This record gives sequence, C-alpha cells and structure tokens, in this order.
Amino acid sequence: MPGPLSGYRILEFAGIGPGPFCGMILADLGAEVVRIDRAEGPPGSRQDFVGRGRRSVALDLKNPAAVQAALRLIEKADALIEGFRPGVMERLGLGPEACLARNPRLVFGRMTGWGQEGPLAQAAGHDINYIALTGALWSIGPADRKPVPPLNLVGDYGGGGMLLALGILAALLEAKGSGSGQVVDAAMVDGAALLMAPIYAMKARGGWGPERGKNRLDGAAPYYDTYECSDGRWLAVGPIEPQFWAEMLKLLGLDAARFERRNDPAQWPALKAELAAAFRTRTRDDWARIFEGTDACVCAVLSMDEAPRHPHMAARGTFVERDGAIQPAPAPRFSRSTPAPGAPPPLRGEHTEAVLRDWGLPEADITALRAQG
Repeated sequence: MPGPLSGYRILEFAGIGPGPFCGMILADLGAEVVRIDRAEGPPGSRQDFVGRGRRSVALDLKNPAAVQAALRLIEKADALIEGFRPGVMERLGLGPEACLARNPRLVFGRMTGWGQEGPLAQAAGHDINYIALTGALWSIGPADRKPVPPLNLVGDYGGGGMLLALGILAALLEAKGSGSGQVVDAAMVDGAALLMAPIYAMKARGGWGPERGKNRLDGAAPYYDTYECSDGRWLAVGPIEPQFWAEMLKLLGLDAARFERRNDPAQWPALKAELAAAFRTRTRDDWARIFEGTDACVCAVLSMDEAPRHPHMAARGTFVERDGAIQPAPAPRFSRSTPAPGAPPPLRGEHTEAVLRDWGLPEADITALRAQG
C-alpha cells in the first residue's frame, strides 16, 4: 500500500537542515519529491539519510534556459520547498508571483530562520540563534551553568522542517477546496516559539519561575532529571505523577515517608541527593531491568549505538538498516497507508533527464538544455 501522500508531486530546491528534513518527511509519507540541485558542487552522499526518497535534477539556475525548465517542472508540482534568504528565489525568477502565475494551485513553502519579513529577515543565523530569541535556549541547562543547546532539534527540525511540512499539508488540503495555492512562510523563530507554548502557559499560571534550572521540567525537580549509576552511565527519571513516584520509591527500596514534600522546591536538593545515592548503588543496566515494564517512568539513557538495539525499538522497527547503516524509520504509523523508507539518497543530478522526461519536457528541450550546460 503506498503512503498517504502518494500522487502528490513536490519540488525541493536543495538546501541544508530544515528544508531537506521537510522533504524527507513528505517523501517518507509517499509524495514524489524531486530535488533541484546546483549544476556544480559536491556529488552528494548515499549516507545523507535526510535526502532519502528523492530523485535529483541538477540545473544551473543562473542560466535562463534552466530557469524555464524549472518553471516547466513547477507547472506539474503540487508544492515547492525552498530555504534561501528572502528575495533569492525572486531574483532567480522563481518567486511566488512567477510560480503561481504558471501554476495557480501551487503551495509555495518557504523555510527561513527569521521569516520573510522583520528587522532580522536578511540576517544570517542558525538554530542556536533562533531558539535564543524565543526564550527556549535560556530555559535549558543547570541553574549554575550556561544555557545548553539541545542539539539543533528545536529550531531546525521541530520548529523548522516539521512545521513547514505541517504548513504545506494544511495548504494542500485548503487548495483542494479553493483551487488556489498560497505561500507558506515557515520561520524557525516562529516554530521554536510555538514549541514553547506549554512553558509560557506554565509561566502565565505562576508554575514556571524566571530562573533556569529551578523548575519542574528543567532538571531541578527530583522527579524529572537524570541520575548517574555505579558504572558511570545514566538513568532518565520522570515519575511526575504521585502514583508513578510511589512506584519508583518502592522499587528503589526507599521509605516513601521521607519524600512526602517532593513538591516543595526548598526540599528538592536534599531529595535529589538521597535519590542520587540510591541510584549509584547499581549499574545502569541493573536498574533498567528492575524498572522495565513498570509505571515508575525510569529507563536507561542510551547512546546512538545502543538505541537501535533496544528491544522496544527493535520490535517496533523504529530504526531500519539500509546498505549497512542504521537510520530512523518513517513516522508516524498508518493503519492502511504504510510509509516505508524510499530510495537511497540520490547523488547530485543523478536523475536529471529521467525526471524531465517523466514530468513532460519534450526530448528536444532536454537536448537543448544539455547542449547549453
């Protein structure tokens, strides 16, 4: 059974980070995604998992003939993904106005850090900058140390590529009824702020203080943190609810009466010290076996090498192996339309002529493009 987006055609203008991640999501869900690469540059890699499920067309977009070829492809597309700075696509002759004139139903997805407008729209930046201005980066890390970047998951991928994919899908649904496409302006700064909505809600209710590392979910509370074991490895501990907390204390062999004031921040350092001493009496894997399958909300902190081998991950097929390399499987799951990892990531321009033919360009035009480089 093909994926739920089978039949949709997406053009992705090659970029880095969140744009390709969005393309991967749509390709995993069954869309036909064609990546337009630069005519010159690195050849690409089969190990670039985020590029899976695509075909690659290499075009020199500084050549007017190549721009016209791109517009011919845009005529057949349902949606487009681009991640350049504001104005770049317009200067290439491929901005929303030109594209929607060719294809009024097109969903034009734009991925930037700061958005298409605003004082910082033309400034360079990366994930760490976008999450810094939303309050997210400030909120992550211990109280007595500097803020800790959460990899580049919050701005680039959660607040960027994932939100662009959602926006494109919403616009595709709307276009089915209206018959008209539109521009989706997905900014990583907006997406990172949106991911912070629950934390801002707790702040508004008085349940989140202004200091980092002193709140329920930032590692200050005894029931939401990591603890070191006797072998130097770590456990993730998250029994927020009272019944789960009681289960954890029981399995640790600790007297619940000593932990009755677990919601008093003044008691948190002492309670954490006592828990830390208990967890240091066994190895990580010993504790993992004790807690596995219980409601204590305690599990091992696994490395990237260990995670794919965990029995639960293996049973669900959360990771897959292809060509000797491990990569995450498509998500989410569907009861009928079952996504599967698409073709291996393409090399630059690997499918140029095949895609141009499949998408309707005459052989004479392809020959002319080849002659013009």
